[in-house]
Amino acid sequence: MSGQFVTAADAQREQLSWGSLGWMSRPAIGAKDLTVIEVTLDPDGGHNFHKHPDQEEVIYVIDGTVEQWLEQEKRILRAGDAVFIPADVVHASFNSTNTVAKMLAILSPCVGEGGYVSVEVGEQEPWKSLR
Repeated sequence: MSGQFVTAADAQREQLSWGSLGWMSRPAIGAKDLTVIEVTLDPDGGHNFHKHPDQEEVIYVIDGTVEQWLEQEKRILRAGDAVFIPADVVHASFNSTNTVAKMLAILSPCVGEGGYVSVEVGEQEPWKSLR
């Protein structure tokens, strides 16, 4: 395969309790090295503390305000801001506002059939006591 266009209308969408995912690149469409996900965080939603053991990640804020955690450091990111997350580093993204926030998550390399592996740690210390 020499590539593939993925329009907004054609992207596979997944609704979660805290927001949604729109899959732009992953093994199902032939990607080997890049998993790219459009992430929507609903108001008061968020992806709790987790890590990707074998993947680096960049999170780029497209719209809105995101409470971004990198290990135990918190920053408020706005449109145009980003964070680089090394492999196996705990992080979390929350939307503490009353409007939707949109981000682009880029992970590399692709891992597994879905393109990424997320290990949830939000119920463990020190993560569960940070917010």
